[in-house]
Amino acid sequence: MPIATINPATGETLQAFQPLSSAEIGQKLQLAVTTFHAERKTPFAERARRMLKAADILERDKDKFAHLMTLEMGKPYKAAVAEAVKCTTGCRYYAQNAEKILTDEVIDTGAKKSFIRYRPIGPILAVMPWNFPFWQVIRFAAPALMAGNVGLLKHASNVPQCALAIEKIFLEAGFPAGAFQTLLIGSAQVDAILNDPRVVAATLTGSEQAGIEVGVAAAKRIKKVVLELGGSDPFIVMPSADLDTAVVTAVEARVINNGQSCIAAKRFIIHESIAPDFEKKFVARMKNLRVGDPFDETTELGPLATADAVKSLDADVQKTVKAGAKLLTGGHKLELPGNYYAATVLTDIPKDSPAYREEFFGPVASLFRVKDIDEAIRLANDSRFGLGASAWTTDDRERERFINELESGMVFINKMVASDARIPFGGVKHSGHGRELSANGIREFMNIKTVWIA
Repeated sequence: MPIATINPATGETLQAFQPLSSAEIGQKLQLAVTTFHAERKTPFAERARRMLKAADILERDKDKFAHLMTLEMGKPYKAAVAEAVKCTTGCRYYAQNAEKILTDEVIDTGAKKSFIRYRPIGPILAVMPWNFPFWQVIRFAAPALMAGNVGLLKHASNVPQCALAIEKIFLEAGFPAGAFQTLLIGSAQVDAILNDPRVVAATLTGSEQAGIEVGVAAAKRIKKVVLELGGSDPFIVMPSADLDTAVVTAVEARVINNGQSCIAAKRFIIHESIAPDFEKKFVARMKNLRVGDPFDETTELGPLATADAVKSLDADVQKTVKAGAKLLTGGHKLELPGNYYAATVLTDIPKDSPAYREEFFGPVASLFRVKDIDEAIRLANDSRFGLGASAWTTDDRERERFINELESGMVFINKMVASDARIPFGGVKHSGHGRELSANGIREFMNIKTVWIA
């Protein structure tokens, strides 16, 4: 994939960029190392001052940054503005809490003194996706920089202007030039960077295959890696739930970010006693979504990020239908310029079809009917993924079973799955390992140092 801005709503290439040469990459890695030796000694108060300034810049220029996001990857403009604002909460959370989270933890061992000290480890490579082009980066960068580490960003090749804009935010906020650097490079150049001893760890948010490749590359060099990969999140609705609220939230949870979110609800598991009503209302809302120009603030469903994404999604939908699934609405590319796909609902889905096993990255929902909570939990867990899960019930016993038995890194009851700087974010099984955000996230890339004074 070329490093270029290609408008998903029109298919027009607006700007292309040359990848960095090996020599240019080497210069940036050396700058990162030099900067780290200074940054790890910088007081928390100074780092916090800069991070709060970064938050102010994001808030001040949210419309400009939102325009870039919508232009490069097609998310509805309102959602892009909300993403820029959300980034301010991440910056402020770590500016206000990093020192407290990383303070010495005293352990009573009987020694004169024993404690845990958290120390930064060095330059970290972040391989980030296009679907939340600012928030995915900020949720790595804010804790990393507040901890005294430095960041190297390899962003997705279709959002280069977003990547460069984020680097400028940290520079304007007062961070030194080597604290956070954008590397305009292709995927083929990642392995060489991971092989460089100046890079001590990596984090990746992306596809299952990308996670395998980076995870193996890091393991070969014995480097820490955090992986946040795909998800095929279940959305379970039981008879006691508020059905109308569940339906409205279900549609939002499926088409958020034009359906291109790892934590978007994808498999809708509905108790058979309420399934007919849920299906009727859900399909009607999906059919009536306003599709169009993502810059139009009334648009509810914009284009997919790339033409290849449309082809891949449609191929999987057609395979699922051919395998025996029933198509309730959609199931085709829209006759519009750009990368538009119709909001789609499938049911009667066979086990050997893509809709049962794969992650659908686009506005395609899979409906399942179950007879009881046991079947709901079995079906929800019948996936190699385990990122998030949303369960709808007012029954306390059902709630506890969902919390304890759903195989996922996150369980939301009567709410769609979401990320929040205050709580850990990540999954189990093929959805990855490690955690982002909260105290857990900032500690992932620290030397957790035991100190014992006799």
